[in-house]
Amino acid sequence: MTPPIVDDAPRPAPTSRQRRIDLGIALIIATVAVLNVFLARSAGLFASDDAPSVIEQVGWSLAVMLPLIWRRSRPEVVAVLVSIFFIGGQVRGAQEQQLATGAVFVVIYTLGAWGRDRRRSRWLRLAIIGGMFAWIAVVFILSHDEITADGASGELPPLLAAVLNAIIVNVAFFGFAYALGEAARRQWQLEVRTAQLRAAQAAAGERAVIGERVRIARELHDVVAHHVSVMGIQASACRRVLDKDLDRARTALTAVEDSARTAVDELRRMLGALRDTGGAGDEPPTGAALDRVDELVARAREAGLAATCNVYGDPVPLPGSVSQAAYRIVQEAVTNTLKHAHATNLDVRIRYLAGELEIDVADDGRGAVPGAGGGLGLIGMRERVAVHDGVLENGPRTGGGYRVRARLPLSRELAGSGEQR
Repeated sequence: MTPPIVDDAPRPAPTSRQRRIDLGIALIIATVAVLNVFLARSAGLFASDDAPSVIEQVGWSLAVMLPLIWRRSRPEVVAVLVSIFFIGGQVRGAQEQQLATGAVFVVIYTLGAWGRDRRRSRWLRLAIIGGMFAWIAVVFILSHDEITADGASGELPPLLAAVLNAIIVNVAFFGFAYALGEAARRQWQLEVRTAQLRAAQAAAGERAVIGERVRIARELHDVVAHHVSVMGIQASACRRVLDKDLDRARTALTAVEDSARTAVDELRRMLGALRDTGGAGDEPPTGAALDRVDELVARAREAGLAATCNVYGDPVPLPGSVSQAAYRIVQEAVTNTLKHAHATNLDVRIRYLAGELEIDVADDGRGAVPGAGGGLGLIGMRERVAVHDGVLENGPRTGGGYRVRARLPLSRELAGSGEQR
């Protein structure tokens, strides 16, 4: 499943612990701001004929500071309120300056880092910053007559110097708050992406383990079931003729011995391939390849079936995975015939068609295989065919018997080389 796009995803609400931290910090800062109001009054910073009362001064400070309690829970609302109260306190001349300016910095940063809608928070920050600069312009327009040259010793006119200083300082101030909020949001996005990648890797690892278990189970079933079935049939034949025909009994026992040896060899090859950490590339891992189908047919003949194998079309070199899948399909079909069909004839046909390889295995048995809908062997065949985007057909034949037909697509290059031969 594709993970959500983090860039436009809303950031989750803060945790209970984060809300408690915001509450504690906001209350501490509000307390310090109130204390700073009294210190500023004692230092004469509010001394004027129209200075607001101490209650109003304290009220404006609390109005700026207390909304910080919800700065991460409601960043948009808090940013707007703090900005309005900040300018309101400036208009009334009752604004505690130092901590109030820091509160404006915090809400712009928080809006960038915690805004629910990234685009909306971006435009809201720009609007707040623009409003602050507009207020600075208003202040200069209203008070430019008060800016005098007394004590000025620089190279620029005092008013121009004051304007440039205000622009530089405030651009740096608001720019840093904006950039810090963006960096915090990118950090959160990076953490989310990292968590998603780890989850995806864990899921991929689990799928790989399950897939490998299924593959091992399928290989074990194909290797063991076929040879054990042949051994059982040959042992049964030996038991029936042991007292009547020693030569046939010896032949059957020899077939049992060969099947047992072959089964052990294939199991060893498969286990060796599983231990090979370097990978076997495109080679069939257990010696299973389409060019060994004749051996399967020969064992079927030894088991008493009139078995034939024919190849139609121009053979082309096959990828190891396709060759192995075709071999295993034939092997499972032959095994089912030997175990369940009570057949006398077995016909294996391999067709190299335009763009695909067709495997056709038919018998003249009783026409139904016990467990055909859900047997492990047929499940394995379906899985092998599905891996190669092929098609599997299986079921009773009209007129008696059972058929397994699989079509495995071939690449255009392989199909083209077959057509040119």
